Amino acid sequence: MLKVNWKRAVIKVGSSLIAPNNNQCSQEYLRPIARFISDSRKQGKEVILVSSGSVAAGKGKIAFKHHPSIVEKQAMAAIGQTQMMANWASLFDFDCAQILLTSDDLHNRTRYVNIKNTLRELLKNNALPIVNENDTVAINELKVGDNDNLAAYTALVSEADTLIICSDINGLYDADPRHNSTAKLIPEVNIIDDSIYQLAGGAGSDVGTGGMHTKLQAAQKCVDSGIQTLIVNGRDPVVFDELAKGHSPGTLFKPNKSLDNARDNWLRHTLKVKGSIEIDQGAQQALLEKGASLLPSGIIGVSGRFLSGEAVNIIYKDNAIAKGIVLYSSTDLTSIKGLNSQKIEATIGYSLGETVIHRNDLVLL
Repeated sequence: MLKVNWKRAVIKVGSSLIAPNNNQCSQEYLRPIARFISDSRKQGKEVILVSSGSVAAGKGKIAFKHHPSIVEKQAMAAIGQTQMMANWASLFDFDCAQILLTSDDLHNRTRYVNIKNTLRELLKNNALPIVNENDTVAINELKVGDNDNLAAYTALVSEADTLIICSDINGLYDADPRHNSTAKLIPEVNIIDDSIYQLAGGAGSDVGTGGMHTKLQAAQKCVDSGIQTLIVNGRDPVVFDELAKGHSPGTLFKPNKSLDNARDNWLRHTLKVKGSIEIDQGAQQALLEKGASLLPSGIIGVSGRFLSGEAVNIIYKDNAIAKGIVLYSSTDLTSIKGLNSQKIEATIGYSLGETVIHRNDLVLL
């Protein structure tokens, strides 16, 4: 088996594993996954869980005739989400945190940064973030494969180095193993091109909404951003024993660039600068020599109009030395520049954290 190493992983678990009977939560397939998560955390690794299954978990609680309507699915999700969270929480002896997202949350810059900061804080406090779509309000998100792509976006926003997608088959095959007994597992994929997509069939189980095609979409999002991706069989407990040993028991999609370079390129080239922050010598040395975050105490000037979550240049003696995503708006920064971080809330009435730009959201120029 191929070797795989990781420090922070997003694990996606689908409806067919959460509610295999299609009407209530089960722990049949979840216990080995939970044990793997617990053991990984004991080794100092960080895990974020993306869990489908709220609609399937609540399906037996809402009456419907043939095929449930959108409104009926949303009612199922409202009931099933609490059951799904309780089911996961019962498998762990540490805190679980519920995060419900929509596509809009991930494409809005301010909310994107808020999600990133929340995940960072939860991991810092040793909680297990459990992410799902907000199916009770998001009509367009109740569609094929959305949680596969949601898992990819979660890996991006959390700055994970690995995405593990738990499926009901062993990985990507050169033919459909359900109809072709000679189909062979593809252990490694270096480039996801049209020939790879042609190997994917339609939607898989009748419980979830995802098939192999959407798993490949998720894998492509990740590998293009430097995140290795695995598709494994979540129904086989041996899979998680092998993962714990550092082996890839399914299909491993290799990233086509380094994680650091992908993030640097995104910050450096993709984000449009909306303003600038001028800093003093102490802040300049902290950024360049110590790899520190930018604090309000080192800011001596603010130019332009920008909101929380937008990109700014960091200026020292008329030269742009860095670029980053700012937590505070230009208006708020004008009020708190030069202050100790402990005075932020007393000055502007709230605090988003002690840093103005976190080191992970900053690239040196």
